[in-house]
Parts: sequence; structure tokens; C-alpha cells
Amino acid sequence: MASKSSGKNRIQVVGICGSLRPSSFTRLAVDLALQGAQEAGAQTQLLDLRNYDLIFCDGKEDERNYPKDVFKLRDEVRQAQGVILGTPEYHGGYSGVLKNALDLMGFKELEGKMLGLVGVSGGAMGAANPLSSLRAIGRALHAWVIPEQAAIAHAWKKFDEKGKLIDESLEVRVKNIGRQVARFSFLHSSEKAREFLEAWEVAPLNPGAD
Repeated sequence: MASKSSGKNRIQVVGICGSLRPSSFTRLAVDLALQGAQEAGAQTQLLDLRNYDLIFCDGKEDERNYPKDVFKLRDEVRQAQGVILGTPEYHGGYSGVLKNALDLMGFKELEGKMLGLVGVSGGAMGAANPLSSLRAIGRALHAWVIPEQAAIAHAWKKFDEKGKLIDESLEVRVKNIGRQVARFSFLHSSEKAREFLEAWEVAPLNPGAD
């Protein structure tokens, strides 16, 4: 299982597993994507929602009675420069537990972050609809959703008994999600990137525009 890597690389990528099943293909896929991020030099951490005591998001402004794990989750995501979201496909959508976790967070946790998407499905569609919905959520929260995504169709027959993907090309694709999140996170946080963004924000309007 991917964990915080050794070294002092300041780029951190977290993966959120949107499945509560003990033997979860989603967890295996997210962990594999985190391996790719780790290979690219990032620190990684798997945020397994099974291990968090989260309240259902109720929209209350008074959060004094919220479980401590709500604030723990927010803090862990806030400290990361890159986030990988993993979900199973449930009735054509993403999981309720992931939806709730995202509802408990917001711009402070995800704005400006690099976001990678991984989905698994028992059917042939490979979680295409859930990933499309998560992409829209990423945009709504002003995250930078990387163009590539990984969808594993017929997940029940794509992993062997040791939890390893049988298809090597699919393994490379899942790992590439983590690699891209790590690399773009590094570029986005570099001094030159910040200088460019600052210059872009104060640049004059196009003189030829109406």
C-alpha cells in the first residue's frame, strides 16, 4: 500500500478511496495511481474513508459538534498539492461516501490543486459517467483536472488474487494518472509558474479587443 515516501520532496499527493468495501478494487486502483505519483518523486498518502468517522453533510455553519475526523480529512487534503479521487460506479454515478466527503470540503481544500480521476466498474462502461461527474465537480471547485483519466471496466476479472492488474498496459495507464498529478503539481508550484501566473493576472487587456 502506498504511504508517505521518504525524502523531503515538498510535493504531496493524496488519494481518496471512495469505497467502503473491505476488498475494494477502487482501493487497489487508487493505491496503484499513488505508486505512480511516488515514482515521480512525490510524497503520497492513501486516505481510506473507511478509517474516518464522517458526519453526513448538513450545511450547518456551526461545526462544533462535527467529528474530529472531518477536520482531519480537510487538513490532510489541504496540505497536498495533488489529489487523486477514486470511485466505483454505483447506478451510473459515483459513490455516496465520496460525494459526502467532497461535500464536507470546499475551495480551501481543492482550489488550485491538481486533480486525477480513477474509476472502476463491474460492467463494460468502466465508470465513464462517474468520472465525468467528478470532472465537473473538480471544475466547480476550481481544481485543475488533468485531461487523462483511468477507467477499469469488468474490474472483478482485471485483478489477480494478489490485487495486481493483469493487463500491464492498464497498469501503466493507472500509474500515469499519479505521475501526471505529481508532475503538474510540481510545475504549478514552481517559482517560474507562480511568476507567470502573477504576470498573467496583472497583464493589460488585449488592445485589439473590443
